[in-house]
Amino acid sequence: MDDFDTIPEIADAYAQGAVSPREIMQRSLDRIRQRDPHLNAFLEVAEAHALDMAAQAEAEIRSRGPRGPLHGIPFALKDIFDREGFRTTAQSRLLARNVARTSATCVARLEAAGAIFVGKLATHEFALGGPAYDLPAPPARNPWNPAHFTGGSSSGSGAAVAARMVPFALGTDTGGSVRNPAAACGIVGMKPTHGSIPVGGIVELSRSLDTVGPLTPDVAGNEIVLRVLNGSPMGDLVAPIATTGLRGQRIGVIRRFYRTDMQAAPEMTEAIETAIETLADHGAEIVEVDVPPLQDMADCSRIILISEGYALHRNLLRTRAVEYSASTRARLLPGAFIPAADYIRARDLQHHFRARIDAALADVDVLITATNMETPARLDDPDRLAVQYGRHARAPFNLTGHPALSIPIGFSATGLPLAMQIVGRHQDERSVYRIAQSYHRLAPHATVAPPGLDWADKARKPRRNLAATIALSVAQPTGGFIVCQGVSRS
Repeated sequence: MDDFDTIPEIADAYAQGAVSPREIMQRSLDRIRQRDPHLNAFLEVAEAHALDMAAQAEAEIRSRGPRGPLHGIPFALKDIFDREGFRTTAQSRLLARNVARTSATCVARLEAAGAIFVGKLATHEFALGGPAYDLPAPPARNPWNPAHFTGGSSSGSGAAVAARMVPFALGTDTGGSVRNPAAACGIVGMKPTHGSIPVGGIVELSRSLDTVGPLTPDVAGNEIVLRVLNGSPMGDLVAPIATTGLRGQRIGVIRRFYRTDMQAAPEMTEAIETAIETLADHGAEIVEVDVPPLQDMADCSRIILISEGYALHRNLLRTRAVEYSASTRARLLPGAFIPAADYIRARDLQHHFRARIDAALADVDVLITATNMETPARLDDPDRLAVQYGRHARAPFNLTGHPALSIPIGFSATGLPLAMQIVGRHQDERSVYRIAQSYHRLAPHATVAPPGLDWADKARKPRRNLAATIALSVAQPTGGFIVCQGVSRS
């Protein structure tokens, strides 16, 4: 059963009768119990609900067969998604008693496909604030080395999937917050075409940029989840993504982002170039493309995000500012000083930059560039963490709305994941997945579970110690908690 970590593997095992939904669910819950105290990925675990739904799925599969590849598959949610009967707190004191009356549209689609909700995952406050220790729960930690950051703000989603506690999780991507934890944690994260997945029932940050995306260990499973989120007909979901090889595929490379506009760490640049060479060696045509400067697009995206974020929080900031994390306030308050003319100009430029990326994609199938510029910093190095928040190439594709996938491409000298980004035309996620799947078939070493997860399985469950979490290391795991074992109501 330990081999069943991806959606296709589990779905195939169910169809063959090799394992049952209750067995997979119990394994997931056992892993959460053993591993999460070291990683702080979960805010709440719906154990009773998950076991009941697993038993129901098992009976349904035995009597009528699986309704699709997500039937009986455990999943978890970044804690800004509503799931009926459970709290949606956005990891904030301001929403500590907020219990959802209905589920988010995208969550309802997953459950209609048979997926089973397991729990809520850590985020940054309101999906913005950054890792902070003045919130109700500590920040999530990286399964490759818990002393390091997981990427934000879908941080718990990245950690939970990388640690194989659940086969998939949902996050949101407003400035890169699905692709960042995917890159940091060595998994696959998709920001689909903006507007292609309903955002009803999700705590809003920036309506012009907010996008729902899945995080998975593999490319094929990611594509399955996205198609359910998109509302694809069930009959279209049974076949895995088809790859026809790389011959005839034209891939545009945006090198300026990680060589000129910003200089990525040498090992990141080398890994991206090696991945590009691998694609070229197997038939892809590689062409250099030019796009507007990275910083211009990032600045434009930031003006929109902060303006819209401040507008949403303006009244609460006036009356309950002390209840926010200090880092959240620091990120929201600048929105009060952005003139309306600057916001309108940024929205106008958004259309211009979208057209420029469309033009870059006119003669190629996909674009490739960096996701992050280096591996994630340590959580006890706040200065480095602050610098890293501006060193990435994710925001341009939030601004332009193009689908963008982060995939792992190897490891640093210190054993942390390296990643690259594949970008496609609007509504053409299929081409992005096709190239990603082709690459991972050529470089299967790029998608592996963090080694040594057994240290968490064998370790005695530590007591929660928020002071000790700051100095957490692989050799001395400490900190972490599970809030609840059932439905939380307040």
